[in-house]
Amino acid sequence: MASTIDDRNPEMPGPPDENDYEHLIEDYSHFAPPSEGELLTGHVLKVTDKDVIVDFGYKSEGLVPKEQLLQPDGSCSVQPGDTIDVMVDRGGPQPEGYILLSHEKAVRLRAWDNLERAQRDSLVLSGRVLERTKGGLAVDVGVIAFMPGSQIDVRPPHNLDSLVGKDIPVKVLKLNRRRGNVVVSRKIALEEDLTARREAALSHIEEGSVVTGSVKNLTEYGAFVDLGGIDGLLHISDMSYGRVTHASEIVNVGDEVTAKVLKFDRARQRISLGLKQLVPDPWSTIDERYPQAARVIGRVVSITDYGSFVELEAGVEGLIHISEMTWSRRMKHPSKLMRIGDQVEAVVLEVKPRERRISLGIKQLEADPWTTVAERYSVGSVVEGRVRKLSDFGAFIEIEEGVDGLVHISDLSWTKRVKHPSEVLKKGQVAQAVILNIDAANRRLSLGVKQLQPDAWESMFQTHHVGDLVRGCVCRSAAFGVFVELAPGVEALCHRSEIPGAADHHPDEPPLAIGQEFDFKIIKMNEAEKKIGLSLRAVAEDEEKLRLDEYKRQAAAATLTIEEVIQTRAKGEGR
Repeated sequence: MASTIDDRNPEMPGPPDENDYEHLIEDYSHFAPPSEGELLTGHVLKVTDKDVIVDFGYKSEGLVPKEQLLQPDGSCSVQPGDTIDVMVDRGGPQPEGYILLSHEKAVRLRAWDNLERAQRDSLVLSGRVLERTKGGLAVDVGVIAFMPGSQIDVRPPHNLDSLVGKDIPVKVLKLNRRRGNVVVSRKIALEEDLTARREAALSHIEEGSVVTGSVKNLTEYGAFVDLGGIDGLLHISDMSYGRVTHASEIVNVGDEVTAKVLKFDRARQRISLGLKQLVPDPWSTIDERYPQAARVIGRVVSITDYGSFVELEAGVEGLIHISEMTWSRRMKHPSKLMRIGDQVEAVVLEVKPRERRISLGIKQLEADPWTTVAERYSVGSVVEGRVRKLSDFGAFIEIEEGVDGLVHISDLSWTKRVKHPSEVLKKGQVAQAVILNIDAANRRLSLGVKQLQPDAWESMFQTHHVGDLVRGCVCRSAAFGVFVELAPGVEALCHRSEIPGAADHHPDEPPLAIGQEFDFKIIKMNEAEKKIGLSLRAVAEDEEKLRLDEYKRQAAAATLTIEEVIQTRAKGEGR
């Protein structure tokens, strides 16, 4: 005990004064037992099998049951030197020489203090979801709090079980310490965080700037990127200069991407992003990399009725038109020659950088057969090919790959009046023809089928003349006469006026029987118009004249004989 010194006898202590008592009280105040419910801070001195010995600033050390400090795996959560919260526990048996302490009560007391402060200051706490309960979730925020389903997320949650066992941010909505009730909200914490991040993001976003974000979700038309509280749309057309059919070909959910801000509507908070705008446009130097007539290799990415699109590199596609696939004209559809995914070689025909178009051809990989057709064929030669197409004016015959010739309808028959080529030729038929004309410059070849046989009309005019007698068969009639077939395909007209007795027949009745043969006399011939006039009357007149001449001859012969007899008799009688 402190004392004062007696002035009269310095060696003998004197009675203490008031100041000395105050000091004595301060010096020994730590020996006074702490009040129950007071939150204390202790230092771990030792960990035994059952207890944790703690120095909490009192003359006696305290014991905390070890079971209050065990972790889920059974190990102790503290070790000598650690600082822990404790409070005096007078509810249990007091250990000899120690004061019983409770860590659990201290933690619960501090938790309530923290909750009250969080509610007062609108602070965000971290809580662990324990389980799903009726109407919401049970959350550990130092004490067991209830989170209603409406306060779980900014959007209606689909799977509450996915949150069990996770640490989440919450804010205190309601608190009743006396009843031990706490209601918390994750939704408000998320909204405040979202608002703060959105404001921070908007402060530095502008058109043309480069931003980094995380892919939030994918759609058919693109991907939404979280830029930190605000989403930007990365449209599928702005992902790559190449062909992209779905956003998943370029990005996946969770990927971190760096993109360029293309458009920014601050009022509506809409942001358009682009990836391809961060790299050079491949079309800017397209002329240098794909000069005309160059041979290139690409992959078929699309097939249409009019051609196939070939990807030469990312963002650069060329069109092989169906007319540039083969020298032949019989190509019906590009799919007959190639499929999507095929690697093809082609020749650059034309490049239009402004229109972002490249025209390709694969038939140019082989020589054009028309360039040598005049050397390999000659007019008048006989060729053979397959009938590829029939039209009203003629038939097309392919005499070799890429070389078609036209047989005009007028060159199908010398004699027959052909109304449609199908009367003579059939599609797919192999037929022979004679080359009539070669126009390689205009890729035209004229063929003839009738020229394979002699012209019956030409032969008729060469071997017959006016006045000749011919025999023919009546094949058809008309009001003005009958037509007579003189040779296969050669018909001549015998007018009614040239048929004896025709006036006795009704105009609707043929003056000569169809199918009967007669001898006719040629009275007219017009080679240019291929017309021959016949006369049956002239034949009858000629026959009558012949009979008359014969009669006269016979009569003359008979008269001469009588005279000769008379003369002979006269001589015999001596006259």
